[in-house]
Amino acid sequence: MKRVILAMMLALWVISAPAAAGKTTIYYGGDIVTMEGDKTRYAESVLVIDDKIVFVGKKAGALQKAGDGAEMVDLHGKTMLPGFIEPHLHPSIAATMLPNDTIAPHAWKKPNGVTPAAKTPEAFQKLLKASIAKAKEGEMHFIWGYHPLWHGGLSRQMLNQLAPNKPVGVIHRSFHEIYLNDAAIELFKITKEDFKGNPQVEWEKGHFFEGGWLALAPKIGAYLLNPDTYKKGLSMMTELMLQNGITTICEPGFPGSDFKMEYGLLKSEMDKNPPYDTYLIANGTQLYGMAGNSNEKAEALMQELPEKYNTQNIFFLPKQVKLYADGAIYSLAMEMKQPYTDPRFKGEWMTPLDLFKQQLSFYWDKGYKIHVHANGDKGIQQVIDFNREDQKRHPRKDHRFTLHHMGYFDANIAEEVKELGMEASVNPYYLWALADKYAEVGLGKERAENLVRIKELTQRAVPVSFHSDFAMAPAEPLTLAWTAINRVTGEGSKFSQDQRLDVFTAMKGITITAARTLNLEEMIGSIKKEKIANFTILAQNPFKIDPMKIKDIPVYGVVHRGEMVVNHNGLVGGDRDAHGCVASAGFRWCAKTGNCERPWELAKKQKFENTQKAFEHFCGK
Repeated sequence: MKRVILAMMLALWVISAPAAAGKTTIYYGGDIVTMEGDKTRYAESVLVIDDKIVFVGKKAGALQKAGDGAEMVDLHGKTMLPGFIEPHLHPSIAATMLPNDTIAPHAWKKPNGVTPAAKTPEAFQKLLKASIAKAKEGEMHFIWGYHPLWHGGLSRQMLNQLAPNKPVGVIHRSFHEIYLNDAAIELFKITKEDFKGNPQVEWEKGHFFEGGWLALAPKIGAYLLNPDTYKKGLSMMTELMLQNGITTICEPGFPGSDFKMEYGLLKSEMDKNPPYDTYLIANGTQLYGMAGNSNEKAEALMQELPEKYNTQNIFFLPKQVKLYADGAIYSLAMEMKQPYTDPRFKGEWMTPLDLFKQQLSFYWDKGYKIHVHANGDKGIQQVIDFNREDQKRHPRKDHRFTLHHMGYFDANIAEEVKELGMEASVNPYYLWALADKYAEVGLGKERAENLVRIKELTQRAVPVSFHSDFAMAPAEPLTLAWTAINRVTGEGSKFSQDQRLDVFTAMKGITITAARTLNLEEMIGSIKKEKIANFTILAQNPFKIDPMKIKDIPVYGVVHRGEMVVNHNGLVGGDRDAHGCVASAGFRWCAKTGNCERPWELAKKQKFENTQKAFEHFCGK
């Protein structure tokens, strides 16, 4: 088996060392989908010199332009696309969630295995007890994934009973809430007085949510950002990026709590030169607090970030800012025009509205591209109304104001988004994870079955990208596209089928439109001359298979800035070519028999010499 994998790697000319000056590579022999234009377009070959695309077209043209000495990379029937882009992913959440225990309503794939789903209070309590049993006295123990609609109630008192001497923090599935027990509160040295007047803290329950969680995070940053576990989490995140074909990520809203620690730990991972780049968008709300509650001072800090902190693979996006409207959809804290069906839930504003309006106008007038976290129809409407006032007062062209998440909205809101020239980056996974449960509790059938109505936007020519907001969805671009294409839930329900997207529009959401969300479409996002040579190599072509199978396409590997890196975890049994043949198991397509064949077995059966030349002569190249 090892020999088979090695042979495949050699056949694909896998190069792991840094490129030499003038390194020339031609990719050919598979479906090369450029994602340029308004429909699916294929190229026969791509010529790359160092880390730039210099030619896209016929193989003969690439050979002529390359001259002698070009390395030839035969894709062997695989599909090459522009490198997948994650325009909204949080390394800080990944670094906290991945190395710690997960107890969530749905199973989670991590690099070190799959955590089981806990769909009932009984299942949650059983796994919670088992997790706490592993915790050590005096050491903070975080658990992520709790959701009351699946897991029942939770409180400080309940955690005290389970862990009287062990500090425990249970982080909500939304990552917008946390429950602490007495031991954790004592370890953090926080008091009720620290949160006096904060309506989003339930001290007696040990419950901190939305603004309360934002106020708590800087006070416990040393524990959330524990260097040992945090570095392990970032390393696990890097594994996920390769496994899922991601060559570019963006953290919109940096920092989360502690700039120096978060940047230093992120840089320690990026200094390993993983096969992806990290872009950062400044967190206007967090920097506002760091700068003494001053937008002017916060903006002055932002102006300095690229020069001070950019590296070869970490880049602060200039003149872009992230702001926050209403609460999390997973917490049922998004602001809704119509009340929730359950009185336990109500909308919350992450930023007080007077400050939020002030921040929007300030950065609008400064010419920033503004990214806003907004989930419910009332929350989105408020953002629209505020921006409408700003546009009337101070018109701007090509401002690309981008709404992020957009959990629930209707055609009227979509029309206003178009009218104001806004754009969107949405999380299609909300429908998969939440629609069935929220139809029963919280939103009701009509609203829950119509979460994230993406086609309302795309049919109005509003640019829409997809993101995971990791870990609000798995960092799996193909899963996001699959959900938008099929609109099928985790329970197998098919909801709002009129909102299904075609495959091309969905794949734009993880490539060229995702690049546009970051103002990077001139550099990445499609296979075009002069762009960076970032590619994702898939075992099958998503445009040529059953749309229900798209999320299961194995990722063979990536090309990042001209260097190929193979996803070893996706090789054995997962590296199917365009005909479904598993190369790592020794199978190759034989046109004459119409089947996947092992060459040595076919040679014995058909009585020809066991050589590659004889196999190709018998089967046809």
